[in-house]
Amino acid sequence: MIDDLGRLVTCESPSSDLAALARSADVVAELGIRLTGREPDRIELSGRPHLRWRFGTGDRVLLLGHHDTVWPVGSLSKHPWRVEDGLAYGPGCFDMKAGLVQLFHAVASLPSPDGVTILVSADEELGAPTSRQLIQEEARRVAAALVLEGSADGGALKTARKGISQYELRVHGRAAHAGLEPWNGVNATVELAHQVLALVALDDGRQDAATVTPSVISGGTAANTVPAEASVRIDVRVPTVDEQNRVHAAIHGLRPQLDGARLEVVEGPAHPPMEPAASADLYRLAEEIAAGTGAGPLGSARVGGGSDGNLTAGAGTPTLDGLGAVGGNAHAPGEHVVVDQMPVRAALVAGLIARLLVEGP
Repeated sequence: MIDDLGRLVTCESPSSDLAALARSADVVAELGIRLTGREPDRIELSGRPHLRWRFGTGDRVLLLGHHDTVWPVGSLSKHPWRVEDGLAYGPGCFDMKAGLVQLFHAVASLPSPDGVTILVSADEELGAPTSRQLIQEEARRVAAALVLEGSADGGALKTARKGISQYELRVHGRAAHAGLEPWNGVNATVELAHQVLALVALDDGRQDAATVTPSVISGGTAANTVPAEASVRIDVRVPTVDEQNRVHAAIHGLRPQLDGARLEVVEGPAHPPMEPAASADLYRLAEEIAAGTGAGPLGSARVGGGSDGNLTAGAGTPTLDGLGAVGGNAHAPGEHVVVDQMPVRAALVAGLIARLLVEGP
């Protein structure tokens, strides 16, 4: 498993580099073929190589992962692949190349994988712009989805994820000379300041509630010109569909405070929340299996970050996330995986698949 992880990590695969993703897809395909004996379907969408294995009807269990990472090509020079003191290091090892290794080793250990579908996407770190529909279609075919993203702290499974919505609020004002006749302008930056405060008011400051974060701001063209245009990007995280709908309506309901200003809301990608009910039965089953092998208790966590598990849960499919590697520092220097937990987690996933193939969720 360590050798397999090393091959994946040393084949860098940033989401933005299609050539690197193509090379990575070949390495992932080789791993899957060697361990399962089956060639994948290669599904290219807008130049992005997604891989799918279907065993038998493939309509019982969906195993979900991704091979793209946030790390640009060349990151290995600063963060080399290595194994030290029981930890494996390298860009993308925790998020989520170790999860892919564990996934394929789990499937290889089954008496028969018939009923299993494996989908490895190439754009999860971007919010699944090309694989979104594919993931949801596969989710609707199966009784349960298991997501091999890295675990929460201490190896806990992820039983709930906040939904994510992205927006851009654009303010249209009117330019004027800042020295000669500023009163003839409509200052888009001032209007934007009013709107940023209105956005912050939608966030009640609690970790388990909706968060609304104004982030990237731009505006104006010259220091001596009343800005005619300004904008802010908005990151929204919500625990429930009702909260997602509330914040969505509130953002679209914003009204200008300055005479002559106009607001425009541009919607970006959105993920539905993975609410606790989507994972409850699968989590109980996972704890039961872990207890039987001496690996439990696993623990559970609700997290703010999104994954493709949001999409499968949003499609109405029971979903359990965080089944991948135990480790930490995702997307950051020191990203690592606890090596001796890799076979333990693979055995847990294999046990879940075996039970689900027989019993259903």
